[in-house]
Amino acid sequence: MQAKYLPSTGLSPRRWHPAPAIVCSALLHVASIIAVLIVPSAWQWVLAIVIANHLVLISATLFTRSQILGPNMVQLPIAAIRRNEVCLTFDDGPDPVVTPQVLDILDGYHARASFFCIGERAAVYPHLVKEIVRRGHSVENHSHHHSGVFSFFGPSKLRREVESTQATICGLTGQSPAFFRAPAGFRNPFLDPVLARCGLHYVSWTRRGYDAVHRDSLVVSQRLIRGLAAGDVLLLHDGGAARTRSGRPVVLAVLPMLLQALAEHHLHAVTLRAACHDNAISTFDLKHATSVY
Repeated sequence: MQAKYLPSTGLSPRRWHPAPAIVCSALLHVASIIAVLIVPSAWQWVLAIVIANHLVLISATLFTRSQILGPNMVQLPIAAIRRNEVCLTFDDGPDPVVTPQVLDILDGYHARASFFCIGERAAVYPHLVKEIVRRGHSVENHSHHHSGVFSFFGPSKLRREVESTQATICGLTGQSPAFFRAPAGFRNPFLDPVLARCGLHYVSWTRRGYDAVHRDSLVVSQRLIRGLAAGDVLLLHDGGAARTRSGRPVVLAVLPMLLQALAEHHLHAVTLRAACHDNAISTFDLKHATSVY
């Protein structure tokens, strides 16, 4: 299965290494079993410790930019920062109304972006997925159904969500996604080994404007522009975008302001693939990108 989904971006499928928190949790479970065998009367204390451990791991799903559950790219690699690059990422598409307009605005500023597409929507709008790639952008994996309970899925269901979207996008574009973002950014300890198996690298964001929930385009744009710097990964939505009071998708009002700010800061909007496809990018650079915050 792994060979089928190798990303063609210059990034190699990573060998899965459990995050330190996962290793500690596993060791704690082993120690708990040994403790109960040695001192049976202590089972209540041991159970309390194990439950506390599980609560910590569950609460970790709420920290969308943390490394607790595995590698998480929140900023572009050092080489991309030196090139004054940033990445605009769009979630929850493709959308038949909004996505074409987003593509037109990006074209007007000669900007490139990465679109984290939902697998079932990609299957419904294959022409939009192909158009995204034709215009020089990249299409990445945002799960197949975008379930609100994605972070509660077990290993088998996570694998189906990820692999089916890999197959759908690869079938449409001829290129497998190299990056994954969980719905709403919430993941669990079972996701990282699934991503490693598919050669996917997890990406969250440096900052987001909440354009899927807030209707004020000025407030949304300020959240994205404030502190804007090379290496930023910015999150917007071409699917499920909120509407301004006049009924216009917020992202369409925000995007020109954001792109103008990039130009004023002499920053270049590139795809995640372009930012990370560089023979000069070392393992250290990629680790830096996942541990800045």
